[in-house]
Amino acid sequence: MKAHDGMYIDGAWRPAAGADVIDVVNPADEQIIGQVPAGTALDVDNAVRAARAALPGWAATPPAERAARLTALRDGLVARAEEIAETVTAELGAPLKLSQTVHVGAPVAVAGSYAELAAEYAFEEKVGNSTVYHEPIGVVAAITPWNYPLHQIVAKVAPALAAGCTVVLKPAEDTPLTAQLFAEVVDAAGVPAGVFNLVTGLGPVAGQALAEHPDVDLVSFTGSTAVGRQIGALAGSGIKKVALELGGKSANVILPGADLAKAVNVGVANVMSNSGQTCSAWTRMLVHRDRYEEAVELAGAAAAKYGDRIGPVVNAKQQERVLGYIAQGVAEGARLVAGGPEAPREQGYFVSPTVFADVTPGMTIAQEEIFGPVLSILRYEDEEDALRIANGTVYGLAGAVWAADEAAAVAFARRMETGQVDINGGRFNPLAPFGGYKQSGVGRELGGHGLAEYLQTKSLQF
Repeated sequence: MKAHDGMYIDGAWRPAAGADVIDVVNPADEQIIGQVPAGTALDVDNAVRAARAALPGWAATPPAERAARLTALRDGLVARAEEIAETVTAELGAPLKLSQTVHVGAPVAVAGSYAELAAEYAFEEKVGNSTVYHEPIGVVAAITPWNYPLHQIVAKVAPALAAGCTVVLKPAEDTPLTAQLFAEVVDAAGVPAGVFNLVTGLGPVAGQALAEHPDVDLVSFTGSTAVGRQIGALAGSGIKKVALELGGKSANVILPGADLAKAVNVGVANVMSNSGQTCSAWTRMLVHRDRYEEAVELAGAAAAKYGDRIGPVVNAKQQERVLGYIAQGVAEGARLVAGGPEAPREQGYFVSPTVFADVTPGMTIAQEEIFGPVLSILRYEDEEDALRIANGTVYGLAGAVWAADEAAAVAFARRMETGQVDINGGRFNPLAPFGGYKQSGVGRELGGHGLAEYLQTKSLQF
């Protein structure tokens, strides 16, 4: 697509307030593929003013009509699916098949789910002698990451629109072209002017201005825990509600008796998908000591198959960061089973699929989010030891449990301090709440729980 040189504000593409631009780089070949404006506080203010002005009308729009606009948005994404997938591949580096199935397919399903929820949700209920109304919270600042550029936009914008909120979106600066395509789809779907607005720019400038703007009522942010703390502090100064989906270091627990080959192969695939740039990736594999070396051998062989099947990481800084973690793992005594700390290609921001064995719980690579194709395999003695290791980080976003007996897997999962657990390879459910415990965030996305984040309650007593 050809990049827009303005901001989408109040239903039209408008000139940016400043002259600075951001280069969009293809991480596979390091070539500039476009430029977008670097938004300023003035751009943010213009967008928030438009959202505030549009709020009363959109909040009063019947849910059935909001549902119709969301259905049109979903249909628009389907109609332009190939173009969107190619854009994601160009600016993120994801293989085209992954862009088609995951980066576009999942957001289409989520958009459709909110079209249905908008029409069905109980925005009014009776509680004793009270009538309780669930009303839109107001103007939403949606600050989204680069790793799933369309999915994270839809996961915030769709429920906000379903709830009757208006939105200002600030996408990640690495993947703004997908966001501009989304704005085109929103416009074609007939969403009224001002209900959705887009400001591209850098986090410390446009993102900060948006998070602290006095006319923003809720800040929904997905990204690192470190930046989440900053967003929370900025929003807290204005007593704004925040929804934060942050980092993860999820455990993939393989209990004795589980199908080891399946658990390992699925676990490796989970970590390597999207070049490891997934906050919920199962980056710690926990295996009982009796079958530990067998699991290590299986994981090394599985990882070797991904050498030419994964794309680059998003930029040079991220490549340097991931390679640095791999080098640190070696320095701290972990055994390198696959991959390594050297870039596998001269051009592009590639990282070799990497597997570490003999990782202990206190090692840096077992505690910190690497955000690359790096798997750590840890040994445990018994189930209590496995639970201690699984819960032994500051994160609690996702996880997996494998067991011959499903009831045993469920019992173990219920004791994990994490927001979502897949049992024996359970499939992604776009209606299930997604979000974390501990420093993995606050609030939930997707389904009815995700919609509820954008509502506030009022009770009338009779």
